[in-house]
Amino acid sequence: MTQPDAPHILVIDDDPAFNRVLTRALGQRGFAVFGAHEPETALTLARQHEPEYVVLDLNIGGSSGLRLIEPLLAVNPDCRILVLTGYASITTTVDAIKLGATQYLAKPVDVDAILKALNATEVVIDDEVAASPMSVDRLEWEHIQRVLAEHDGNVSATARALKMHRRTLQRKLAKRPVKE
Repeated sequence: MTQPDAPHILVIDDDPAFNRVLTRALGQRGFAVFGAHEPETALTLARQHEPEYVVLDLNIGGSSGLRLIEPLLAVNPDCRILVLTGYASITTTVDAIKLGATQYLAKPVDVDAILKALNATEVVIDDEVAASPMSVDRLEWEHIQRVLAEHDGNVSATARALKMHRRTLQRKLAKRPVKE
């Protein structure tokens, strides 16, 4: 049962099943949880409830969830924002933190890891230097992610900038990121 003074968490993820499971799990841990599947609803809920925490998917309906960080912080400047993504990259991690997110995690992730990240006082980034350089495939993935971020998640504009057919880019983006 949620207490009247329970901290508010807003979960923004366009995957209905993931959103439902995460909101239920957080609610069972004593939080007042609100779920949104699209940016407009998320901002409306943020204005209504002024959440202390936000779990934000990086990709919401084909556009960048990073666009929501600034308006969410305008509603509550002390809000702690955790960006979740199935396709982590160095570029999007740096962009999210620069925009004001407090943490960044790659899916799959469990509720305990989410809560730990939301309550962490410092951004935790694995800074161990790899013994060998990145593979060419990983470098390509990082470059695509950087250019995609520069074009605000617009796949067509990114494909033009990379001088690549849009469908080829979509196929590359649909794959899991290459391990380093």
